[in-house]
Amino acid sequence: MSVSPSEMYPPSAEGLLAILRRLRAPDGCPWDRKQTRQSLVRHLDGECAELIDAIMREDVPNIREELGDVLMNLLFQVVVAEEKGEFTLTDVWREINDKMVRRHAHVFGTAHADSADEVAGLWRKIKAEEKGHADRPASLMDEVKLTLCPLDRAEKLQRKAAEARFDWSRTGEVTDKIAEELAEVREALASGDEEHADEEIGDLLFSVVNLIRFRRRRSAVETMRRSNRKFELRFRKLEQLAASAGKTPADLTPAELDALWREVKRMPSDDADGKQGEE
Repeated sequence: MSVSPSEMYPPSAEGLLAILRRLRAPDGCPWDRKQTRQSLVRHLDGECAELIDAIMREDVPNIREELGDVLMNLLFQVVVAEEKGEFTLTDVWREINDKMVRRHAHVFGTAHADSADEVAGLWRKIKAEEKGHADRPASLMDEVKLTLCPLDRAEKLQRKAAEARFDWSRTGEVTDKIAEELAEVREALASGDEEHADEEIGDLLFSVVNLIRFRRRRSAVETMRRSNRKFELRFRKLEQLAASAGKTPADLTPAELDALWREVKRMPSDDADGKQGEE
C-alpha cells in the first residue's frame, strides 16, 4: 500500500523542514546537498520576483504556488543554519513574534497611535531604542542597504532625509524640481557632453522617485511595475492589430506605428485575466 507525500510529510513548516533535511542527508539529493547559504540567494531572489509577478497579475493559483516556493527557500536557509548549529526555526519564530509585539506597542502595549504616520514614527522610535545609542550609525544614510534595487534605494534614501525634516512641503515644489531637472537634461544633451547628460538624467529619475514618495500612495517599484504592465499589454494589442493585417510591428512605418498606438490607447485597458485596468 503506497503512502501519499502528505502522509509522510504533513502540510506544515515541520513537514517541509523534514523534506529538506532528507534532501540534505548524505544519501539525499546531490544538488540540494551542494547548496550553501550564498548559492541559495539567487534562487530566493528569483522566487520572490515570480511571487510578485503573480500578485501583480492577481493569478491566485500561481500566488499559492509561488508562496510555497518562497517558503521553501526560506526554510532551506533555516536547515543550513541548523546544520551549522546557529539557530532553529523556533528561534526565528520567537524573534519575529517578539519583534512584532514590541514594535506594535500601540496595539499590545500602552503607546498611542491613530494614523499610519504616527505608527511609522513609533516604529522608528522603538527600532532606534532596540539598537541602542552605541550602535547608532554615523549617518542616517548608513541605514539604507546598498543591496536594494536602485528605485527602492532612492526612495529609502529620501525617506531617511525626510526623517531629518529635509523634505518638500508641498507637491508643487517636487513637480517644479522635476521641471528644473528636465530643463537641465535638455541643456546637457544639447551640449554633447554625454557624461553630464547621464548625470542629469539620473537626477531627473531621482526627482520623479521623490514625487512618488512624497505622494505616499505607492512605492516607486510598484508604480514602475504598473507602468511596465500597462505598456506590455498595450504593445501586445499593437502586435495583434498588426498581425490582423498580416504584418509585424517591424514591418510598419513610424507613422503607422504611431496610428496603431493611438488606437490601442483608446481601447479599454484590461489585465491578463480580463479585469478592467488603468488607463
